[in-house]
Amino acid sequence: MNDEDFITSFEDCTLPNSAFHHRDHVRLAWLYLHQAPLLAALTRFTAGLKRFAQANGADGLYHETITWAYFFLVHQRIATAPEAGETWEEFVARNPDLMTWKPSVLAGYYREETLTSELARRVFLMPDLIPDLIPDRQPRSA
Repeated sequence: MNDEDFITSFEDCTLPNSAFHHRDHVRLAWLYLHQAPLLAALTRFTAGLKRFAQANGADGLYHETITWAYFFLVHQRIATAPEAGETWEEFVARNPDLMTWKPSVLAGYYREETLTSELARRVFLMPDLIPDLIPDRQPRSA
């Protein structure tokens, strides 16, 4: 499915729930971030996910911390692309860690008990592990 049809079918909730997996979430984030500034894209993304979940009888699946954390990681990875105009396929090849749901890249940023908390489901929580973004610093153990 081309990008425009993918976005349209997601937004009008005609995309089958069985055809919307983790990699599709990442693709949608990537597409939105190429169409709008960060906060506008995030607003569109979260509203769309909530609407899509409700239309598919899965209201309880939306998780704010996981959604926002992945979205911000996609944004960061787009910004650090070696060349402007990177295609989706190039993005995927460069970021295989973002395409894997389990184990999740978020395990390097959050303790499991944080991500499984009701608070993390309802509101975005800042990472509670130190990511390996700073040379010579390791994530602290739980």
